[in-house]
Amino acid sequence: MEWFISLGAPWQALIASLFMYAMTAFGASFVFFSKNVGKGILTALTGAAAGIMIAASFFSLLLPAIEYEGALPSYVTATAGFAIGGAFIVLSDLALSHTQLNFHSIGDKKSALLYFAVTLHNVPEGMAVGVAFAQGAGAEGAVLSAALLALGIAVQNFPEGMCVAFPLRMKGMSPLKSFLFSQGSGAVEIPACVLGALAATFVAGLMPWALAFSAGAMVAVVCSELIPECFSGNKTVASAGVVLGFCMMMLLDVAFG
Repeated sequence: MEWFISLGAPWQALIASLFMYAMTAFGASFVFFSKNVGKGILTALTGAAAGIMIAASFFSLLLPAIEYEGALPSYVTATAGFAIGGAFIVLSDLALSHTQLNFHSIGDKKSALLYFAVTLHNVPEGMAVGVAFAQGAGAEGAVLSAALLALGIAVQNFPEGMCVAFPLRMKGMSPLKSFLFSQGSGAVEIPACVLGALAATFVAGLMPWALAFSAGAMVAVVCSELIPECFSGNKTVASAGVVLGFCMMMLLDVAFG
């Protein structure tokens, strides 16, 4: 752990992003063993991922943005940054929903929208981790908090990899092609994570804005993608997953952050 803490924020972000990407690829790899997966399992995993991301958005991102001392009052930067991040995801989803592009290579328009939405929201997720590591600046507790955020996103990425790969497979795409598309959606987190760390490191005033923006973007993604997905199945299982995921992330972040 001391070796990891001694690294600069960009290197920490790179290592964390590779782990996050690996979890997406791991989830997608299950498409080689089955054409479908139990609905209950996906519901529980997606619900837990939603709870983890909500807790991480507040404890690891929004709260530090509120506590950060900048040129403007913290309530202004936190509120505005959060709103901008949420609006970015909402407007991006609207743009994807109204696009007229041809999606034959990804099965159909619904599958393509899912793929592009997942890929798109992985960008602010990756930036959130990079910013969190830059915000830690070598402090053990803050670096651990950033690592926990990366862990939370990695846990989310596992069912996410499944949720992208299996619909593509069920549309008739080969297992290999389904896997490649799905893992590709997670690969964008690597450059986004490093870019977030570099930008926040060299532009100090960007820190509270980036933290709040990432928090707003992740909450919007949870509300638009994960919550509807898991609650379309068994609501009891989904609710339990959300609560347990939130409690786990809150416990880890408060206890060790």
